[in-house]
Amino acid sequence: MYVLAFIVGLIVVVTTLTGTLFVLVLPRQPFGIERLTLVVNRTVRLVFVGLSRVVRTYEKKDAILAPTAPVALMGQVLFWAASLVLGFGLMLMPTTHSWVWGFEQALTALFTVGTIHVGGHANTAIDIWAGATWVIVVALQIAYLPTLYSAFSRREALVAMLESRAGAPAWGPELLARHQLVGILDTLPDLYKEWETWAADVAESHSTYPILLLFRSPEPWLSWMLGLLAVLDAAAMQLSLAPSAAPSHARLVLRMGFTLTNRIATSLGWEVNFDPRPDEPIQLTFAEFDEAVAMLARVGFPMERTAAEAWPDFHGWRVNYEESMYHLTDRLSAPPAKWSGSRHHLPQASVEPHRPPHRRPGSDPDTTFVRPLVVNSSWSFRRRLRNSEGDSS
Repeated sequence: MYVLAFIVGLIVVVTTLTGTLFVLVLPRQPFGIERLTLVVNRTVRLVFVGLSRVVRTYEKKDAILAPTAPVALMGQVLFWAASLVLGFGLMLMPTTHSWVWGFEQALTALFTVGTIHVGGHANTAIDIWAGATWVIVVALQIAYLPTLYSAFSRREALVAMLESRAGAPAWGPELLARHQLVGILDTLPDLYKEWETWAADVAESHSTYPILLLFRSPEPWLSWMLGLLAVLDAAAMQLSLAPSAAPSHARLVLRMGFTLTNRIATSLGWEVNFDPRPDEPIQLTFAEFDEAVAMLARVGFPMERTAAEAWPDFHGWRVNYEESMYHLTDRLSAPPAKWSGSRHHLPQASVEPHRPPHRRPGSDPDTTFVRPLVVNSSWSFRRRLRNSEGDSS
């Protein structure tokens, strides 16, 4: 029996160490035993999602969800520690001849680097192995953190820059409209080029280190998922409405964009259709697209086609990334922006991006910032809104 316990413990220790090295050192998508950490991440996320249900406003939900990633990182360390205590405790059974003494000796050897012995006969070799193992794991975890925060910083820099271009929360048609209103359509090629490079970086970092998906933007209404979706929708609309004037970088950012979404979906174990037909169904309706095209027409955006003529091409582009993006925005509780799908853990509503007033000398000095307006809200949400307005009056 003790020999069997030793063998099982050895398997647990080797499996834990292998998974730890794969997560912290080897830059590859998790496909094997390292996927156990995804279970930890998912469990922590579900706990915080449950806690966020007690508040109503999105800003408060975002504040509750913000610590998810740091807590998940701690959860990974605790999971590895518990696994190592279990494994070394079983390996010590042939020496201690007691479950209690075996786990006590493994616990003290792990966290005191083998300098303290408790219970039963000592096994110096395993005690040293346990202590050295934990030192290595902690050292790797410390070195792992700068990599994560560096990737997070690179991701958020471009997302923050997009706020003035596409609103908050970001929306593709709004991006095109603002560039037309201020006469900077000539900067769109550079924007697409920057986001193509950004998408390649995020595809590598977020599929290699899935914990990055749980890091939320510092501002509640900003989101890297919504930023990417807005850029992809803007590129698809420009290619569909004005194909001869659209820059070639629009095609490149679209290709890299849905490569990013598919790689992340694959790393999370989701089923992905890598080559959908252009006429496969999408959730966005033609009525929503037509409304956005009419908005662009009102601001004078140059178009060569009508909404009906452009719809097949736009549909053919969006089918490549819509399903994966909607799954991500729902799973990670992104801000409820337009054209970003539904959220199971948020009120069934979408939020219009706030467009700041165009100030000029002599304009109304009382014009101030207003919070984003909720549109297409559910009946219960509208009733709460009316009740709050009645109370304030």
